[in-house]
Amino acid sequence: MVKPKVALATEFLVQYGGAQKTLEAIAEIFPEAPIFTAKYNPKLQSDFINNRQIIYPKGGFTNSMAKHFFVFAMAPIFESFDFRDYDLVISDGTTWTKGIVTKPSQLHISYVHTPPRFLYGYSHEGTKWEHGLLKPIYSYLANMLRLWDYVAAQRPDYLLTNSKETQSRIKKFYDRDAQVIYPPVEVDFPGNAHKVSEEDKNCFVAIGRLAAYKNFDLLIDAFNDSGKRLIIIGTGNEEARLRDKAKSNIKFLGNASDEMKNDLMANCLGLINPVDDEDFGIVPIEVMAHGKPVLAHKSGGHLETIIDGVTGMFFDRLTKESLEQAVTNFEKRIEAGTFAADKIRAHARQFSKERFQGEFKKFVEEKWNLHSK
Repeated sequence: MVKPKVALATEFLVQYGGAQKTLEAIAEIFPEAPIFTAKYNPKLQSDFINNRQIIYPKGGFTNSMAKHFFVFAMAPIFESFDFRDYDLVISDGTTWTKGIVTKPSQLHISYVHTPPRFLYGYSHEGTKWEHGLLKPIYSYLANMLRLWDYVAAQRPDYLLTNSKETQSRIKKFYDRDAQVIYPPVEVDFPGNAHKVSEEDKNCFVAIGRLAAYKNFDLLIDAFNDSGKRLIIIGTGNEEARLRDKAKSNIKFLGNASDEMKNDLMANCLGLINPVDDEDFGIVPIEVMAHGKPVLAHKSGGHLETIIDGVTGMFFDRLTKESLEQAVTNFEKRIEAGTFAADKIRAHARQFSKERFQGEFKKFVEEKWNLHSK
């Protein structure tokens, strides 16, 4: 069978998080493939990514347009990329990459992390347009983008996704079937140079972007009342307001290094993750890989990754009282030895990068062999 010439497409290379780790895992399978993207900041990427061929718009006008007219600019950028020289195109993202244009002779496989949350009523980061005088404009634009998004979702030959939760969204909004391949998670941790202080040991931790939809407000309200110790790792546009709101029992570490984050996870009581309708949720798996349990909202991808009473527990209602009581119960069960570290680590290992790459490579090879016939 002829080996295909492969290109990769991802939405943005402007931060380093779960999406970039998924892209890196895919890129390792296809070492010669260039990466097409709309925005690229090499200072915020790993050496592995920066050593690849990155194709992105470099004109000042394009960058300005993308900054000021984001929702209008992204679709044309991806639709204008030229993939004529490639046999196989693999795209990775939520909104724009699935809309790239390929010919019938080419194979396009798209890994869709979720249909865009901001278009389908899920909590999301940017909400300024949804209120006040801009609300009618936002509603009109969102409706137009939903039409484009549906059409774009019909373009790939095959869809992959990161959880049964997002699989059900893809079926509902796009009327397409998608195969679930859970994303890669780091589950092996070497000894860290950073050593956590005695003061920071045996605290609860919360990790993520400090954005409104992550429900850190709720978390801070609950811990302000209880007085329990909490360490928050992450930055975001809500950071200053949340810091002002938090009492002295809550500590913010900002954009902590991987070494510090891993050391804190290894020495914490457990993770509190109050996000509702999580697409998949990589952070809970990372914490479980350290043998620590997770308290999470009973929704979304949490239901696929957390085993109640074994690797963690759930709370149902997004209220301060519900979360505060759940944290108290969680702490009691930790002290009683309910959660066995070895069982938690064993559970987390099924989400490893090696497992992801094996499943992803097998899927692509099967579809390429079928297509090339």
